[in-house]
Amino acid sequence: MIPTQVSPEWYREWFNSSYYHKLYFERNEEEATAFIRRLLSFLHPPAGSRMLDLACGRGRHARVLAGEGFDVTGIDLSENSINYALQYENDHLHFYIHDMREIFYTNYFNYVFNFFTSFGYFRTEREHACALRTVSTSLKANGYFIIDYLNTQYAEDRLERHSQKEIDGVIYHLTKWTDKTHFYKNIRIEDAALTTPLEYTEKVAKFSLDDFTGMLTAQNMQIQQVFGNYELQPYDSKYSPRLLIIAQKK
Repeated sequence: MIPTQVSPEWYREWFNSSYYHKLYFERNEEEATAFIRRLLSFLHPPAGSRMLDLACGRGRHARVLAGEGFDVTGIDLSENSINYALQYENDHLHFYIHDMREIFYTNYFNYVFNFFTSFGYFRTEREHACALRTVSTSLKANGYFIIDYLNTQYAEDRLERHSQKEIDGVIYHLTKWTDKTHFYKNIRIEDAALTTPLEYTEKVAKFSLDDFTGMLTAQNMQIQQVFGNYELQPYDSKYSPRLLIIAQKK
C-alpha cells in the first residue's frame, strides 16, 4: 500500500538506521575507489587541497579522498553514521555531525562533493537554497562543487514499481511511485529480530539540469561540466543514469 503522507524530515530517522546502510552501501569498495580516482584525474586538484564531503554518511568516499593525500572533512546529520566514521579520523580526515542547511566553514574548501543523490530531500525551495548557500559559503573563490544526482527522465522511464531484496536474512520490500515533482520509495523491512516490520518512505525532488543551473547561479556558482555516469561519459537527458555536475564558485 502506498503511504498517503511522507514525514517532512523522513531522512533523519531513515539515514540513522542500520537498515539504510545495509540496503544501499554494502557495495564494492573498489567501485567507489575507481569512481573517485577517475573524478580526481579529471579535476587535477592541487596537492593539499581542502575537500568537504557533504552528507558523507559513514565516510566511504571521504576515506578514499583522504587516502589520495587531500585534507578531507565529512559532515552528515546522522549521528550514528558520524559515530561510525570517527574511527577512521586522522590528521587529514575529520568528521562532524552537521545539517547541510546550516553554514559550516567560510571560504575554506577548494572542493565540495555531494555524492549518491544526497540532496533534494527537503520540503521547501528555501531549504534547498540554504543547502547550496552552505556549499557556496564554504568554498574559496574559484573553488568547485561536484554533485552526483539522479537523472530524472532516466529514472522515470525505468521506474521499477515493486521489487524485493534479501540481505543477510532481512527482506526489503520496495515500492516506488512518482508525482509531478518528486520520486517516492516505500521500504518495508521484515527482520526476524523485529516484533513488527519497519517502514520508511523516501521523497526526492525531480531536479533537472535546468533546475540546478538556476539554483547554482543564484548561489554564485556556474556549471562547467556535466557527465552522465560514473565513467564520466557525456550527459544525455534521456539515456544517462546520473546527472553529475561540476560547478565553480565565481
